[in-house]
Amino acid sequence: MTDLLSKPCTAFEDHRLQLSGPLADVAIAVRRSADKGTASAILVFDDETGRVVDLDLRGTDAEILERLSRHPQTFAGRYRPRTAVASEAVSDEGPGPKGRGRPKLGVVAREVTLLPRQWEWLAAQPGGASATLRRLVDDARRTSNPRQQRRATQEAAYQFMLAIAGDLPGYEEATRALFADDRPALEERIAGWPEDIRAYALRLAFGPANHANSE
Repeated sequence: MTDLLSKPCTAFEDHRLQLSGPLADVAIAVRRSADKGTASAILVFDDETGRVVDLDLRGTDAEILERLSRHPQTFAGRYRPRTAVASEAVSDEGPGPKGRGRPKLGVVAREVTLLPRQWEWLAAQPGGASATLRRLVDDARRTSNPRQQRRATQEAAYQFMLAIAGDLPGYEEATRALFADDRPALEERIAGWPEDIRAYALRLAFGPANHANSE
């Protein structure tokens, strides 16, 4: 299982980038800022999806991290209600009791229809059908074709821009340039945006190695 606490994230206070790093470090840093009574809004973004991570900062540091280790909640844009984003999986995890120490992965059970030979193959895999299906999905995501990967980076940049830049000048034109894959036009539309927002949007859209030439 991927260590959810090490998920790369970035925190923004208003329009200024405050911290990038593993989710655990960013969450605790945000908690420290909240304890100091900062008046500015802080948003934490998932570096892979561009979505806002909904942090529950109640309780001790250990309690915060324990909740995040189960399943961080994310939501799209600034207007979506606070709801959990859950993974889908079949429910069979193999025989035997789950035990008190079993981690909660944030999965929900859904019906999956397969042929008998396919169920037989899944049942023979280490970890059972659910774990195997999750691995297959993750492998497919990592080996998706370039067009799918390009679309995913565009979507990540869009989610970030929607959450933090929707009121900035040129936003609509910038989103059109983003999905047209027109980098020069996108850079022109966001040239007047705060530097940190501009740099992070380009990083999400084109990758860490490709945004420096726009500075």
